[in-house]
Amino acid sequence: MKILHTSDWHIGKRLAGKERLEEQRAVLEEIASICEREGVELVLVAGDIFDTYLPSAEAEDVYYEAIRKIAGDRRSILLISGNHDDPVRLSAATALSEELGIYVYGNFGAIPKVYKNRRTSATEADANHIVFRGESGDEVYINVLPYPNEARLREDKNPDESYPEKMQRWMNAGQAANERHLPSVFLSHLFLAGGTVSEGEREIDLGGARAVPLRILPPCDYVALGHLHKRQAFKNNVVYSGSILQYSFDEAGAEKSVVVFDLGKNGAENIQRIPLRSGKKLVRLATTGVSEAVELVKRYPDHYIELTIYLREPLLAEQVHAIKESNAGVLMILPKVEGAGQTSEGVSLRQLTTSELFNAYYRSLYAQTPPKDLTELFLALTEDADET
Repeated sequence: MKILHTSDWHIGKRLAGKERLEEQRAVLEEIASICEREGVELVLVAGDIFDTYLPSAEAEDVYYEAIRKIAGDRRSILLISGNHDDPVRLSAATALSEELGIYVYGNFGAIPKVYKNRRTSATEADANHIVFRGESGDEVYINVLPYPNEARLREDKNPDESYPEKMQRWMNAGQAANERHLPSVFLSHLFLAGGTVSEGEREIDLGGARAVPLRILPPCDYVALGHLHKRQAFKNNVVYSGSILQYSFDEAGAEKSVVVFDLGKNGAENIQRIPLRSGKKLVRLATTGVSEAVELVKRYPDHYIELTIYLREPLLAEQVHAIKESNAGVLMILPKVEGAGQTSEGVSLRQLTTSELFNAYYRSLYAQTPPKDLTELFLALTEDADET
């Protein structure tokens, strides 16, 4: 069976306040085209479909339009919730979508209804696994583990069990029903120990409290992961497909892609990364002086730009205006004034990460960096608030 793996769509996500819905619509249409061109039978989406628990109506329109196009008339698509998704909201339309070959695992315990009305159809399903049969009659087994949010962690009380032990128990439960030893995929949204994190991701995993060791992953032919935005692989068949667009400036220059592979009796074969061309690219630029900055940004007309300017005196409002007039893609201007240390006057608080905001607030009160364990506790409480 030909399978496509993608993740971290983050529909509705902005960059420094810049709306990117049309870029997201375009790249999802590109994925639908790849499915047609490559003869994909099953699409796996490993979480973070939306960027927030309460996406806008416009973001939901992009989502519903995209999954219908990707599923097409014959293939199936399987989505799971990530840490940015409301699992109940994401699963709300399953009574309608399942008949179209669109299956969602988000609300723990819900069992999809099987419809055998497509060339690639689900043949059996349970709370933590689903089986699909392709056009040739071959079947594949998908072990499904959506992001274990705080609500699920609180419900599954076991004080003697660590987070990795709890995750391993859930993984094993999803694998146990594969009694026919079908070719299998583990589909999940998690933070794998050793993974590379980008600036665009939440920092709940700071300190490794939520890291999952590679050794406890189930013995599947392919592991399709979401959560980390940079495309990366472990042991070749344990893969983060990465986000569909560059969502933070530390990803400038990184190529975005989906993963396509064949799954059969010999395991996962012909694993290939197919580049995504849609959406504006990000670039980080640095220069000295305002006139030099104006000329520099003109060379990148189709990019979003983070610009660092090294200066002898603070920027004036009219100088900022002149730079942005030269290129509307300039989203961030970071002035570094000689003799001002590491401060960045004029930088919006919205440009800072959650931990940077907490660090700045703590330093303003106590003139020192907050302890690491206090930062981790604050980030955990922030995540808890996001999910309630």
